[in-house]
Amino acid sequence: MKAKDAEIISMMQTERGQEKGLRAMMDAYQSRLYWHIRRLIVDHDLAQDVLQDTFIKAYQNFHQFKQDSQLYTWLYRIATNEALQQINKAKRMQKTDEDSEYHLMNLVADNASLEGEEIQIFLQKAIQTLPEKQKLVFTMRYYDDLPYEEISKIVDMSVGTLKTNYHYAKQKIEDYIKANYHE
Repeated sequence: MKAKDAEIISMMQTERGQEKGLRAMMDAYQSRLYWHIRRLIVDHDLAQDVLQDTFIKAYQNFHQFKQDSQLYTWLYRIATNEALQQINKAKRMQKTDEDSEYHLMNLVADNASLEGEEIQIFLQKAIQTLPEKQKLVFTMRYYDDLPYEEISKIVDMSVGTLKTNYHYAKQKIEDYIKANYHE
């Protein structure tokens, strides 16, 4: 366990130190969690809302943190669950799968930087076509560079299943790029 994590955990376990512990937790993990959520949600404002919900849940449920995993693993799990709930909520609001895919593609384009990093935009479009589990595993492994063992704890899947999902996700992204990318 990192010294910083031990300090945060110690503060969060005392009533007087909880606020300070929460601020330290946010300082330590806000950026990493935001980008993890953003890759799943795409929309900046929704990602910010999900991030806020993640820290609220972590604060309210800190007593459930058993310290059998690293603090960021626990936080990633909360962030992942919150993001998936938001995705499912958005899907329920969409009329059809086609509308949902069109909506996600537009979100990717609308949230791209003005510098127009075409390849990144295109990669995000490819990722948005993946099934939910593959998208989740791919983003955690590719962008966050998390080891399969950590991802396994976060999403509660076996390492073998994760590797299979990652392999299929990579293949589908490659196929998408080959079929749709025109320089």
